[in-house]
Amino acid sequence: MNTSGQIRHDWTLEEIRTIMDQPFNDLMFQAQSVHRQHFNPNEVQTSTLVNIKSGGCAEDCSYCSQSARNQTEIEKEQMMEVQEVIEQALVAKERGATRLCMGAAWRNPNKKDFPRVLEMVKVVKALGLETCLTLGMLNNEQVQQLKEAGLDYYNHNLDTSEAFYPKIITTRNYQDRLDTIDKVQQAGINVCSGGIIGMGEQHKDRAELLRTFATMRMHPNSVPINLLVPIEGTPLAHMKGKTDSFEFIRVIATARIVMPQTYVRLSAGRTTLTDEAQALCFMAGANSIFYGDRLLTTDNPESDHDLQLFTKLGIQMQQNRKAEMATRKMAEQVTELTA
Repeated sequence: MNTSGQIRHDWTLEEIRTIMDQPFNDLMFQAQSVHRQHFNPNEVQTSTLVNIKSGGCAEDCSYCSQSARNQTEIEKEQMMEVQEVIEQALVAKERGATRLCMGAAWRNPNKKDFPRVLEMVKVVKALGLETCLTLGMLNNEQVQQLKEAGLDYYNHNLDTSEAFYPKIITTRNYQDRLDTIDKVQQAGINVCSGGIIGMGEQHKDRAELLRTFATMRMHPNSVPINLLVPIEGTPLAHMKGKTDSFEFIRVIATARIVMPQTYVRLSAGRTTLTDEAQALCFMAGANSIFYGDRLLTTDNPESDHDLQLFTKLGIQMQQNRKAEMATRKMAEQVTELTA
């Protein structure tokens, strides 16, 4: 058991399943104990997500409304103008977000639009916000350009275990995703990578997903844990009400224990959780949320509701200074690994 909160990269699947399957009260106590060693338990980092280019993605992700292969109501749209991103960034900052996460529905960035993405990173940073992008797979040149533009975080989710992955996505393999994550880490950019619960995977798949993250040579700085939002027109539209909230909380708590210094984020699907379930997630070690009324294409709890819940729980939104400390720590880790 990781009661000391030490950083390990050699977790076994058996160890992780033992943690996840222990009595709920014991799991919560262990997770909260580890969480308090590394974070302020009453502080949550907030990010706002902006869809800078929607629809028409060439991937066949079974959960995604933006795949060109799925019959959803999402229309293919042109990429946002930089000024539109600035306007949304200003609103996010005014509401208290510390990071702007920009997502484009691409298998990988195209040469035509990539320079505009680099400009978005620069202008958002100039506004005093951290920057995060999710653009699909990257090559080495693109990673270097993003590094030079000052990108703080790159999101590239693994979604599920390697064994279950082919049942959800066939247009790229698991190693493709791991390779992109490795390139980003090698460049010294923070990695944000998470998964989706409720796609028909088994309990063991959830443990295996966490093992993959926890055995990386550098744990992701941020791990978003999503609840599937079934969307009409996707192959997983029928997966309604399939995940028990206690199972979701167990994943949150286990992630906190095996990755003590990682920000564990409540992401998509929060609208299906009660306030009480969200409170248990925060107690289990979740310390980051997407803040704002919309994610890429799905609803998110309204900002006012989040503020009301934070007031009830005595939680404060994190200020930029602590996120900056995490970024510097990541840079130090990269220096040590490459020395």
